[in-house]
Amino acid sequence: MRLVEMEVARRDWKSMLCGCGSSAEHLARDLLNLAGSGYRQEATRVSLEQHVWSPAVLWEPAPAVTSVALAALADGLALTAREWFLELLQCLVAGEGTDRESARRGLDLPEVCRGLARQGLWLLYEEVMSNRSLGAAGTAFEILTVVEPDRARLQGVREIAADWLPMCCRTGLCDDDLRALDH
Repeated sequence: MRLVEMEVARRDWKSMLCGCGSSAEHLARDLLNLAGSGYRQEATRVSLEQHVWSPAVLWEPAPAVTSVALAALADGLALTAREWFLELLQCLVAGEGTDRESARRGLDLPEVCRGLARQGLWLLYEEVMSNRSLGAAGTAFEILTVVEPDRARLQGVREIAADWLPMCCRTGLCDDDLRALDH
């Protein structure tokens, strides 16, 4: 069993409310398809917008999906699937709001997701430093601008990886997202 499959199996998806209004049970299959797991070994792009995240709000499954995304990065997936999980993780750590039901229970889902992503800092740094793909390195670096508390370490990696980071990461423009979250 791969790490991503193990992390998906650990979650009680059926008991979570999805952003679509149904049980989040379908997310387990969607995440496995995204990873290329199960009987289909080829990764399939699946949009989780309006299920886990939207530009304005995260829904209850967001922390579980964050953990699955981190497991996927540790799992040695194909580059395309890695890029998709990085994009998903970026949407989750950049979240701004919490669905009404989760907020009523006192949860700040964007902060929970950022806290989980902080546990995977070295996975994100490895993605940047591996230089496997400009897109993956840039997305991982942008996630780091949101979750990395050690700004000096982040700046050091920016300098080392400048040749393969997108312009917004080289110049610090993506750091504006962090400043917006601090206010």
